[in-house]
Amino acid sequence: MTTKELLYLEDALGHEKYFQTKCNEVITQMQDPQLKNSVSDMAQKHQQIFQSFYSLLG
Repeated sequence: MTTKELLYLEDALGHEKYFQTKCNEVITQMQDPQLKNSVSDMAQKHQQIFQSFYSLLG
């Protein structure tokens, strides 16, 4: 992998981790169960994307 590709992956990993963290923070503040479920699904999706990017490194 080129340096530029590695930098892209590093950025992508950071963004996905940030999105996942923010989703989990928001979940703790929500009251609506359906909305909580939707945001939880988003957090899981961001975790899957993170894992996909991470697997490219190893």
